[in-house]
Amino acid sequence: MRVLIVEDDARLARLVTRVLEEEHYATDVCHDGTEGLDLALRGIYDVAIIDWMLPGRDGPSICRAVRAARLPTALLLLTARGQLEDRVAGLDSGADDYLVKPFAFEELLARVRALSRRYSPASSDAGELRAGELVVDIRAHVARRGERALDLTATEWRLLEYLLRNSGQTLTRQQILDYVWSYERDVQPSMVDVYVSYLRRKLNDPGESDPIITVRGVGYRLETARV
Repeated sequence: MRVLIVEDDARLARLVTRVLEEEHYATDVCHDGTEGLDLALRGIYDVAIIDWMLPGRDGPSICRAVRAARLPTALLLLTARGQLEDRVAGLDSGADDYLVKPFAFEELLARVRALSRRYSPASSDAGELRAGELVVDIRAHVARRGERALDLTATEWRLLEYLLRNSGQTLTRQQILDYVWSYERDVQPSMVDVYVSYLRRKLNDPGESDPIITVRGVGYRLETARV
Protein backbone atom coordinates (compact mmCIF):
# COMPACT_ATOMS: atom_id res chain seq x y z
CA MET A 1 0.00 0.00 0.00
CA ARG A 2 1.31 3.47 -0.88
CA VAL A 3 0.92 6.37 1.55
CA LEU A 4 1.47 10.08 0.88
CA ILE A 5 2.65 12.20 3.84
CA VAL A 6 2.18 15.96 3.55
CA GLU A 7 3.78 17.48 6.65
CA ASP A 8 5.92 20.61 6.95
CA ASP A 9 7.49 19.51 10.25
CA ALA A 10 10.49 17.64 8.82
CA ARG A 11 11.21 15.76 12.06
CA LEU A 12 7.63 14.53 12.43
CA ALA A 13 7.52 13.59 8.75
CA ARG A 14 10.68 11.48 9.19
CA LEU A 15 9.22 9.73 12.23
CA VAL A 16 5.90 8.98 10.52
CA THR A 17 7.76 7.69 7.46
CA ARG A 18 9.94 5.39 9.56
CA VAL A 19 6.95 3.99 11.47
CA LEU A 20 5.00 3.31 8.27
CA GLU A 21 7.94 1.77 6.43
CA GLU A 22 8.59 -0.56 9.36
CA GLU A 23 5.07 -1.89 8.64
CA HIS A 24 6.02 -2.28 4.95
CA TYR A 25 4.01 0.66 3.63
CA ALA A 26 5.54 2.46 0.67
CA THR A 27 5.74 6.18 1.46
CA ASP A 28 6.30 9.48 -0.31
CA VAL A 29 6.81 12.72 1.61
CA CYS A 30 6.50 16.40 0.79
CA HIS A 31 6.54 19.48 3.01
CA ASP A 32 4.46 21.93 0.97
CA GLY A 33 0.70 22.03 0.44
CA THR A 34 0.88 22.96 -3.24
CA GLU A 35 3.24 20.09 -4.02
CA GLY A 36 1.16 17.82 -1.80
CA LEU A 37 -1.97 18.53 -3.80
CA ASP A 38 -0.15 17.89 -7.07
CA LEU A 39 1.00 14.50 -5.79
CA ALA A 40 -2.38 13.59 -4.29
CA LEU A 41 -4.15 14.32 -7.57
CA ARG A 42 -1.98 11.78 -9.40
CA GLY A 43 -4.34 9.13 -8.00
CA ILE A 44 -1.68 6.58 -7.06
CA TYR A 45 -2.02 6.73 -3.25
CA ASP A 46 -4.19 4.52 -1.09
CA VAL A 47 -3.95 6.84 1.93
CA ALA A 48 -2.83 10.47 2.30
CA ILE A 49 -1.79 11.80 5.73
CA ILE A 50 -2.12 15.58 5.54
CA ASP A 51 -1.23 18.26 8.07
CA TRP A 52 -3.78 21.06 8.52
CA MET A 53 -1.36 24.01 8.50
CA LEU A 54 0.96 23.90 5.50
CA PRO A 55 2.87 26.42 3.40
CA GLY A 56 1.31 26.98 -0.02
CA ARG A 57 -2.04 25.34 0.62
CA ASP A 58 -3.69 24.09 3.80
CA GLY A 59 -4.85 20.54 4.52
CA PRO A 60 -8.61 21.08 4.26
CA SER A 61 -8.27 22.67 0.82
CA ILE A 62 -6.23 19.66 -0.33
CA CYS A 63 -8.96 17.36 0.97
CA ARG A 64 -11.64 19.34 -0.88
CA ALA A 65 -9.66 19.20 -4.14
CA VAL A 66 -9.07 15.44 -3.86
CA ARG A 67 -12.77 14.84 -3.23
CA ALA A 68 -13.74 17.14 -6.12
CA ALA A 69 -11.52 14.99 -8.36
CA ARG A 70 -13.48 11.90 -7.16
CA LEU A 71 -10.30 10.03 -6.24
CA PRO A 72 -10.65 7.02 -3.92
CA THR A 73 -7.69 8.02 -1.74
CA ALA A 74 -8.41 7.80 2.00
CA LEU A 75 -7.60 11.10 3.74
CA LEU A 76 -6.30 11.43 7.30
CA LEU A 77 -5.99 15.02 8.55
CA LEU A 78 -3.41 15.86 11.23
CA THR A 79 -3.77 18.98 13.35
CA ALA A 80 -3.06 20.58 16.69
CA ARG A 81 -6.65 21.87 16.68
CA GLY A 82 -8.78 19.71 18.93
CA GLN A 83 -11.96 21.73 19.32
CA LEU A 84 -15.24 20.22 18.14
CA GLU A 85 -15.76 22.91 15.49
CA ASP A 86 -12.30 22.20 14.08
CA ARG A 87 -12.95 18.46 13.87
CA VAL A 88 -16.26 19.14 12.13
CA ALA A 89 -14.60 21.54 9.68
CA GLY A 90 -11.88 19.00 8.90
CA LEU A 91 -14.34 16.18 8.24
CA ASP A 92 -16.60 18.48 6.23
CA SER A 93 -13.64 19.31 3.98
CA GLY A 94 -13.59 15.68 2.85
CA ALA A 95 -11.20 14.07 5.33
CA ASP A 96 -12.13 10.52 6.32
CA ASP A 97 -10.50 10.76 9.72
CA TYR A 98 -8.92 13.32 12.02
CA LEU A 99 -5.97 12.90 14.41
CA VAL A 100 -4.99 15.55 16.96
CA LYS A 101 -1.32 16.24 17.71
CA PRO A 102 0.49 15.02 19.69
CA PHE A 103 -0.54 11.45 18.93
CA ALA A 104 0.76 7.94 19.61
CA PHE A 105 2.17 6.21 16.55
CA GLU A 106 0.23 3.07 17.49
CA GLU A 107 -2.97 5.07 17.03
CA LEU A 108 -1.75 6.48 13.72
CA LEU A 109 -1.08 2.96 12.44
CA ALA A 110 -4.48 1.75 13.65
CA ARG A 111 -6.21 4.58 11.80
CA VAL A 112 -4.24 3.92 8.60
CA ARG A 113 -5.20 0.24 8.79
CA ALA A 114 -8.85 1.15 9.33
CA LEU A 115 -8.80 3.51 6.34
CA SER A 116 -7.17 0.90 4.13
CA ARG A 117 -9.91 -1.59 5.03
CA ARG A 118 -12.57 0.98 4.23
CA TYR A 119 -11.09 1.67 0.81
CA SER A 120 -10.36 -1.97 -0.10
CA PRO A 121 -13.86 -3.47 -0.35
CA ALA A 122 -12.78 -6.22 -2.71
CA SER A 123 -10.61 -7.80 -0.04
CA SER A 124 -11.89 -9.32 3.18
CA ASP A 125 -8.46 -8.71 4.71
CA ALA A 126 -6.79 -5.38 3.97
CA GLY A 127 -3.45 -7.01 4.82
CA GLU A 128 -3.76 -9.51 1.97
CA LEU A 129 -4.10 -9.12 -1.79
CA ARG A 130 -5.25 -12.16 -3.72
CA ALA A 131 -5.95 -13.17 -7.30
CA GLY A 132 -6.59 -16.89 -7.65
CA GLU A 133 -3.49 -18.69 -6.36
CA LEU A 134 -1.46 -15.46 -6.35
CA VAL A 135 -1.27 -13.96 -2.85
CA VAL A 136 0.59 -10.99 -1.39
CA ASP A 137 0.58 -10.73 2.41
CA ILE A 138 1.25 -7.05 3.11
CA ARG A 139 1.87 -7.42 6.85
CA ALA A 140 4.23 -10.39 6.61
CA HIS A 141 5.76 -9.05 3.40
CA VAL A 142 5.40 -12.46 1.76
CA ALA A 143 4.29 -13.25 -1.80
CA ARG A 144 3.40 -16.67 -3.17
CA ARG A 145 1.77 -18.45 -6.07
CA GLY A 146 -0.02 -21.44 -4.66
CA GLU A 147 2.43 -23.04 -2.21
CA ARG A 148 5.47 -21.57 -3.97
CA ALA A 149 7.08 -18.54 -2.30
CA LEU A 150 8.14 -15.74 -4.63
CA ASP A 151 11.53 -14.17 -3.98
CA LEU A 152 10.93 -10.59 -5.12
CA THR A 153 13.06 -7.47 -5.07
CA ALA A 154 11.54 -4.30 -3.57
CA THR A 155 10.74 -2.98 -7.06
CA GLU A 156 9.18 -6.27 -8.19
CA TRP A 157 7.12 -6.29 -4.98
CA ARG A 158 5.71 -2.80 -5.65
CA LEU A 159 4.95 -3.76 -9.24
CA LEU A 160 3.08 -6.93 -8.24
CA GLU A 161 1.21 -5.08 -5.48
CA TYR A 162 0.04 -2.41 -7.93
CA LEU A 163 -1.08 -4.97 -10.50
CA LEU A 164 -2.98 -6.91 -7.82
CA ARG A 165 -4.68 -3.81 -6.44
CA ASN A 166 -5.90 -3.08 -9.95
CA SER A 167 -6.48 -6.62 -11.20
CA GLY A 168 -8.66 -6.76 -14.29
CA GLN A 169 -7.83 -3.15 -15.18
CA THR A 170 -5.40 -2.05 -17.87
CA LEU A 171 -2.67 0.15 -16.43
CA THR A 172 -0.64 2.42 -18.66
CA ARG A 173 3.13 2.37 -18.50
CA GLN A 174 3.08 5.88 -17.08
CA GLN A 175 0.70 4.89 -14.29
CA ILE A 176 2.96 1.99 -13.38
CA LEU A 177 6.05 4.18 -13.58
CA ASP A 178 4.49 6.81 -11.29
CA TYR A 179 3.48 4.25 -8.68
CA VAL A 180 6.47 1.92 -8.65
CA TRP A 181 9.25 4.44 -9.12
CA SER A 182 7.52 7.32 -7.34
CA TYR A 183 8.55 10.11 -9.69
CA GLU A 184 12.27 9.30 -9.90
CA ARG A 185 13.28 11.60 -12.71
CA ASP A 186 15.97 9.40 -14.24
CA VAL A 187 13.70 6.40 -14.83
CA GLN A 188 12.44 5.84 -18.38
CA PRO A 189 9.07 4.24 -19.28
CA SER A 190 10.99 1.34 -20.88
CA MET A 191 11.99 0.31 -17.35
CA VAL A 192 8.38 -0.85 -16.85
CA ASP A 193 8.79 -3.44 -19.61
CA VAL A 194 12.08 -4.61 -18.13
CA TYR A 195 10.61 -5.20 -14.67
CA VAL A 196 7.45 -6.82 -16.00
CA SER A 197 9.71 -9.36 -17.71
CA TYR A 198 11.62 -9.91 -14.44
CA LEU A 199 8.35 -10.39 -12.55
CA ARG A 200 6.99 -12.82 -15.15
CA ARG A 201 10.04 -15.06 -14.75
CA LYS A 202 9.40 -15.34 -11.02
CA LEU A 203 5.62 -15.72 -11.26
CA ASN A 204 5.50 -18.42 -13.90
CA ASP A 205 6.90 -21.93 -13.62
CA PRO A 206 6.87 -24.10 -16.76
CA GLY A 207 3.30 -25.03 -17.68
CA GLU A 208 1.72 -22.20 -15.69
CA SER A 209 -0.32 -19.51 -17.43
CA ASP A 210 1.02 -15.98 -17.43
CA PRO A 211 -1.43 -13.71 -15.53
CA ILE A 212 0.15 -10.50 -16.84
CA ILE A 213 -1.39 -9.51 -20.17
CA THR A 214 0.41 -7.08 -22.46
CA VAL A 215 -1.95 -4.48 -23.92
CA ARG A 216 -0.12 -3.31 -27.01
CA GLY A 217 0.58 0.40 -27.13
CA VAL A 218 -0.90 0.92 -23.67
CA GLY A 219 0.52 -1.12 -20.82
CA TYR A 220 -0.36 -4.21 -18.78
CA ARG A 221 -3.27 -5.94 -17.04
CA LEU A 222 -3.34 -8.69 -14.42
CA GLU A 223 -6.00 -11.29 -15.31
CA THR A 224 -7.33 -13.06 -12.22
CA ALA A 225 -8.74 -15.95 -14.28
CA ARG A 226 -5.21 -16.94 -15.33
CA VAL A 227 -3.88 -17.72 -11.83
